[in-house]
Amino acid sequence: MGREFVEIFDEWAHTYDESVGGQDPQYADVFAHYEAILEAVAARAVSPVVEFGTGTGNLLEKLQERELEAVGVEPNGAMKKAASEKYPEATIIDGDFIEYQLDTKPNTFVSSYAFHHLTDGEKAQAIKRYASELPAGGKVVFADTVFESEEAKQERIRYEESRGFKDLVEDLNREYYTTLPVMQDIFESVGFAVEFTQLNDYVWLMDATKK
Repeated sequence: MGREFVEIFDEWAHTYDESVGGQDPQYADVFAHYEAILEAVAARAVSPVVEFGTGTGNLLEKLQERELEAVGVEPNGAMKKAASEKYPEATIIDGDFIEYQLDTKPNTFVSSYAFHHLTDGEKAQAIKRYASELPAGGKVVFADTVFESEEAKQERIRYEESRGFKDLVEDLNREYYTTLPVMQDIFESVGFAVEFTQLNDYVWLMDATKK
């Protein structure tokens, strides 16, 4: 359920904001238009909102700026501490995409740069749970790295290898980056209508509405 990557984020908690700000050239393409990507997710959310993988709190900030009622869900202690220090008024609970306990019934689930920590089977399990908890018209709005096909993914890995971006290549091979057809099948199989919008060379916005 993505928890095998939790320890990695002990280090990322101290460097994540620098990376998303474009200071790490290996990840510049991954985080291109970062602020606009977060805005795109927040603009489609309807209160109450649950954010998975709160990290250092950047998307949570966008939700709060829109005066949306939002709860963050974060499994990594260092990340949760960083977000809480930046936004002490925010509610951030321990949990992950599948295992979480909420006090209120959400209208929207959101996330950015985190869903790839789940296998395709776990992604399906998570989306099935959201379908059971959302009302008709409820939304799942995720921004994450997704590829148009497995061939496109392998082509991108070869490209990054040619650039000498060893850390990025390691990430692409280690984590569970999936494809658009797989995500479409997952959403539609449990009653969502989903639209995909490409936001940079890596990231797609997945905007799903429960029928």
